[in-house]
Amino acid sequence: MKKLLFLLLIPVLGCQPNNKTSLDTTQLIEDLRFISSDATEGRRTGTEGNRIAREYLITRFQEEGAEPFQDSYTHEFTFENRRTQEEMSGVNVIAQIDGKTDSMIVITAHYDHLGVRDSLIFNGADDDASGTAALLAMADYFAKEQPNHTLIFAAFDAEEMGLQGARAFVEDSVLLSKVKLNINMDMISNNDSSEIYAAGTYHYPETKPILESIDTAGLRLLFGHDTPDLGYNDWTFSSDHGPFHSKGVPFVYFGVEDHENYHKATDEFETIPQEFYKSSVQLILNAILAFDEQ
Repeated sequence: MKKLLFLLLIPVLGCQPNNKTSLDTTQLIEDLRFISSDATEGRRTGTEGNRIAREYLITRFQEEGAEPFQDSYTHEFTFENRRTQEEMSGVNVIAQIDGKTDSMIVITAHYDHLGVRDSLIFNGADDDASGTAALLAMADYFAKEQPNHTLIFAAFDAEEMGLQGARAFVEDSVLLSKVKLNINMDMISNNDSSEIYAAGTYHYPETKPILESIDTAGLRLLFGHDTPDLGYNDWTFSSDHGPFHSKGVPFVYFGVEDHENYHKATDEFETIPQEFYKSSVQLILNAILAFDEQ
């Protein structure tokens, strides 16, 4: 993600005062702290650190009362490493909370990152421990407030190797026809201008009025990064929402633009502006609540 070439600025104040707001932000920060800690060694697919992160996610979903997806919290898959051509294995972590209907909204983030390079741990706090910790916060919220739609919470593996976990999910999932929407969170915690982007409305304009209606939690919600003329700055296939879009599933992708710590060892917990992050997660929760009412 690079510089924005086109955007539409949405007013800071939304028009939905009835959105619920009870996020456990203390636990959100603790989850972000652990997932992006040295203990998970950068969470590169196939490593011990990746396994440690995966087990943490499973434990947290269990603590929150989120049920395993199709009787298992893990979804294993294989893929070819694009650089070495070797076959590799990945493991998605997926939970669900039953709604009042079987129509589904799939909420996604990726828990893998770059691992260790030249003895430096790339902790990937923003990319994408931020989205992964938010996924846990959303599951905790909806475990206490039953949604209308059945919500699937998918922490994908091997995003950094070509969106492999998301690709495997959309190919393997027999329930894809019931999926109404994908909400993807990738890099949602680090911005010094109080801005976050919602990409996807160019492809799915029906999502725009809903996003325009939400309380933005004091942030500026921007639209853009989703038109074909933007080249590299078109985020349509830049993260795990891409495989959903390829299958015709509408998406909204929440994220910030690249910053000085992107894909560097300095993308650490200590560099995350926590108040911005909390507001970002609140904004996304408000969006999920609004879409759940449709």
